[in-house]
Amino acid sequence: MNFDSIFHAADAETRRSFLSTFAQRAFGLAALPSLGHLAASLPQDTAPQDRSGEANRSAPQLGTATAQSVIYVFLKGGMSHLDTFDTKPGAKTQGPVKSISTSADGVQLSEHFPVLAKQMHHVALINSMSSTVGAHEQAQYLMRTSYEMRGTIKHPGLGTWCNAICGSRNESLPGHVVISGGAEMISSGFFPPTYLPLPIGNPEEGLQNSSRSKAIDEKTFAKRLELLKKMNEAFAARYPQRPVRAYTEGYEAAVDLMRSPDLIAFDTKKESDAIRQAYGEDAFGRGCMLARRLVEHGVRYVEIGLGGWDTHNQNFEELGDKCPALDRGLGTLIADLDARGLLRETMVVVATEFGRTPDITKDNNGRNHYPKAFSTLMAGGGIRGGLRFGKTDAEGREVVEKRVTIQDFNATIATALGIPLKHIEHSPSGRPFTAADKGRPVLELLA
Repeated sequence: MNFDSIFHAADAETRRSFLSTFAQRAFGLAALPSLGHLAASLPQDTAPQDRSGEANRSAPQLGTATAQSVIYVFLKGGMSHLDTFDTKPGAKTQGPVKSISTSADGVQLSEHFPVLAKQMHHVALINSMSSTVGAHEQAQYLMRTSYEMRGTIKHPGLGTWCNAICGSRNESLPGHVVISGGAEMISSGFFPPTYLPLPIGNPEEGLQNSSRSKAIDEKTFAKRLELLKKMNEAFAARYPQRPVRAYTEGYEAAVDLMRSPDLIAFDTKKESDAIRQAYGEDAFGRGCMLARRLVEHGVRYVEIGLGGWDTHNQNFEELGDKCPALDRGLGTLIADLDARGLLRETMVVVATEFGRTPDITKDNNGRNHYPKAFSTLMAGGGIRGGLRFGKTDAEGREVVEKRVTIQDFNATIATALGIPLKHIEHSPSGRPFTAADKGRPVLELLA
C-alpha cells in the first residue's frame, strides 16, 4: 500500500496526528502554536468541497476605514455595569461602590478605575447595551460573532472577518492574535482554517517554539522545505481539498513568521522597566503591553481575555480584586497608544457577555446574570472620545435611551475598520452571512 492510500484509509484523528508529527520531526521544529491549532481544526469530513471561485474571489470594496487595527478586551463571566461603567450614586442598587469624576465632562466611573478615569476624554462609554442571552457560552458566542449559537454551523468571529476582508498589514505576521483566550476562543467558522487566530497563552512568554532547532542547520532546513513542497504538490493534486490547502498555507505562513525580523513583536522583554511597571506585572497588563507591540508591528486584530467576572458571590470583594488590573492595563494601553501616535488608527474595545442584576443577593452579597442592560466602551480608531452614549434608568434596570444591540455594537466596529456590512460570505451549505448580521452601526460614536 503506497503513502496516499495509507493516508486516505486513515481516520481523521490519525491524519491530523500524522500531519502535526511529520512537521515537527522532519523540520526540527516543536510546531508553532498556529500549526497545532490548525491541525486540530481540520474538519472530520474530508470529502472534497466545492470551493470554486475561492482563489479568484475579489476583495470587496471597503468603506472609509478610520481604524487600521483593533485591540479587543473581552471580560469573561459578565461584568457588573453598576459597579464599573454605569454607576448610580444614591440608588439602593448601587451598593458600597462610589463614583469618581473623569477627564470627560459629565462622565463618571466607579472608584475602581482611577487610571482609566484620566483617559476618558479618548473614550466613548456605551451604557445602553442590551441582549436577551444570559448563559455564558451562548452570550460569549453572540458577542464575538453577532449570531446565536447553532449546532449546524460555526460562525466566524469579528476578528476573522477583519483578517479575511481587510487583509494583512504585515505579510510575515498573523493578522489575528488571541492572548489569554482560554478554551472559549472562537474558530474561523466557515472561513478557511488559514484565518484561525494565533493563540498566545502567556503573554510574557510570547510566541513559543518559533525558532529552528539548533540541531538543524539552515542548509538542511531549506532542503527539507523543498522536499516538503514537492511532496505537497503531488498530494494536493491528488486531494484538492480545503483542509489540505489550508495546512500547506498555514505551514508556509509559520515558516515565514519564524524567519521574520518582526518576530520581535512578541518579545515583551524588550520593553523598558518604566513601561513594564506602568502596565503592571499581572498577565492582563502584560497582555495589553504585548497587544500594543503587535499592532505597532502591523497585526490587524488582537483580542485579550480576562476572566473572573461571574460574581454571583461576594461581588464587591471580587471586583475589588479584579478591577485594579483592568484599570491599570487598559488605562496605560490607551495612554501608551496615544503617546506613540497609534491611538488614531487603533481602536480599543472592551466588551463582556452581559451585565449583573441591579438587585444584590441577600445570602451571598452577589449579583446574578443580567443581559437586559450592560456597558461596553470604545476608544481611538475613529471613535469620538469623551462621550457617554445611551442611558439606563435610575437603578440600572432598563435601557431608557438609545438601546444598542450586540449586532449594532459589532457593526460599529466593522464600519470603523472599513468592512462592508452588506458584504456576504457563504457557508459550505450555501447560506449567506454578513459580518454583523442585521446590526446597524452607531454613527454617533464615529468621529
